[in-house]
Amino acid sequence: MSASPPPAPRDATLGQALVPVLFLIALLGASVYLFGDSSSSGPNQIALVLSATVAGVIGLANGHRWTDIEAGISRGISVSMGAVLILLAVGSLIGTWILAGVVPTMIHYGLALLAPSVFYAAACVICAVVALATGSSWTTAGTVGIALVGIATAQGLNLGLAAGAVISGAYFGDKMSPLSDTTNLAPAVTGTDLFVHIRHMLWTTTPSIAVALVLFAIAGVAAPAPDASDELAAVRAALAESFALGPHLLLPMALVLALVMRKVPALPAMLIGALTGGLFAALFQRDAVLRYVGPTDLPEVVALVQGVWQALYAGYVLDSGNAVIDDLVSRGGMASMLTTVWLILTAMMFGSVLETTGVLRVLARRMLQGVRGTSGLILTTLGTSFGINVLASDQYISIVLPGRMFRSEYERRGLDPKNLSRTLEDAGTLTSPLIPWNTCGAFMATTLGVPTLTYAPFVFFNLLNPLVAALYGVLHVGIAPRPAEDAAGPERAGA
Repeated sequence: MSASPPPAPRDATLGQALVPVLFLIALLGASVYLFGDSSSSGPNQIALVLSATVAGVIGLANGHRWTDIEAGISRGISVSMGAVLILLAVGSLIGTWILAGVVPTMIHYGLALLAPSVFYAAACVICAVVALATGSSWTTAGTVGIALVGIATAQGLNLGLAAGAVISGAYFGDKMSPLSDTTNLAPAVTGTDLFVHIRHMLWTTTPSIAVALVLFAIAGVAAPAPDASDELAAVRAALAESFALGPHLLLPMALVLALVMRKVPALPAMLIGALTGGLFAALFQRDAVLRYVGPTDLPEVVALVQGVWQALYAGYVLDSGNAVIDDLVSRGGMASMLTTVWLILTAMMFGSVLETTGVLRVLARRMLQGVRGTSGLILTTLGTSFGINVLASDQYISIVLPGRMFRSEYERRGLDPKNLSRTLEDAGTLTSPLIPWNTCGAFMATTLGVPTLTYAPFVFFNLLNPLVAALYGVLHVGIAPRPAEDAAGPERAGA
């Protein structure tokens, strides 16, 4: 007599489904309380692992086998491997582009745009250029942003407006930069291509930043502009002293852009860009490379190779005596991405356990009750990402969790996954600095010396972008259907 098969596993109840989510929210809140700005550098990853463990225990209690849960984790993490490899390549690219003077040249020209008569709009543009070059809103705010707020303080300008302009530009550049961790995370979670994701974001970011710049320009008319920009002049002088600057150093960036326009996949495009940056460093920044290597008995050619190699894995470190410049360009390398990779792996582990044990299905089903049409789905995604930013205090979780929850629903409704990745950034990335207890809000307030609730009404880009995304959802503008050849994989939607 044959043994009867084991009973089919049960989906979690709503109460059970809420346990790991509420547990994660509690741990993330404790993480922010105990570790502050450094909570995403390890504590949050532990919170995700522990919460995944709780979800796994609930799954086991409902009849799910550990082998199935483990296989689900492996599948979920494998989805993110493309993004992980791209992030590592991006780290190398940042290191060599700084060493080659590519990023310093972009920053130097960006600072030259500051016109005293249009301080707020110019501050927004400057921070956008710097963040686009570095891929980091935090680095931009913590360097150039501090200098701009310092100028505004000296000239008696509205500090809320000044900080709002800095954050608006920093988050626009961060959001549109292929060097940004959140810009890599969103397409990884949803299963679309990095550059497909960036191009699709132009639908919502272009009108949002345009209106924001108009508002900053109008605000500048009503307030006196600074008479001088000594701090920014000192930054530009320090850049020119540390690197040989020139427009020819923008060629590696032009090459990567050309590769992207020709639909070259992100990973080889980034690797080519990183290696081109290393070549430019050896050709045009000989003194900077040798200073970086330090005293050595190696032949000069070998020392140049060592410097480029070191920038690829460890990034670049400058000790010029100018703290702003040193903080701005001392970054990059594959090693700089390991904390983000760690976060992605643990976040995907958590999401995969929720998915395998049916928790995500239960939560999504409850949240999507009564949701009709594409507009309702877009609005629900926006609201969920914002709500998680409020409750979980972390922009990464506001991207990962809704991305895992709603991915199958977008697929079921015949929508391209790039719609989901864009919507996650429209709400998850951009609302994070508007919340005082969110890690991003706390960082910006502390770094710029302006309270979150003081600058929040003036962060025009971050306020407008989710509204534009909601309007597009309601009007069904810029919503892409799932391509017929979708089965070919995430590269198929190459436009």
